[in-house]
Amino acid sequence: MADSAKTSERGIEQLQLLEQNIQNLLLQKQQIQSQQVEVENALEEVQKAKGNVYRIVGNVMVAGDKEEIKKELESKKEVVLLKLKTYEKQETQLRERASKLQEEVLAQLQNEKGVKK
Repeated sequence: MADSAKTSERGIEQLQLLEQNIQNLLLQKQQIQSQQVEVENALEEVQKAKGNVYRIVGNVMVAGDKEEIKKELESKKEVVLLKLKTYEKQETQLRERASKLQEEVLAQLQNEKGVKK
């Protein structure tokens, strides 16, 4: 009986840890989504630009080639989308693990409750 209680406790601790991991992942995913919006907006502005196009290098704004900047932004967008897909895949895996663990812990707790009666 004491072993099953310890097993349940360990399961609950693991579940809490998984939930923390999910929260951390969601924060990272949110940052990547921000980057995605930023890159897409910059790309849109570069495409609309009729005159000079500038980029920020350190603390200085310098003129750049429109096509070169457009290619860099498209490349950056691809990288951001790849990262986003990776985070989404990790989130799905973590949520599946958490769900499975939650079911196991609940089953253990119900078994303990049944043994105590």
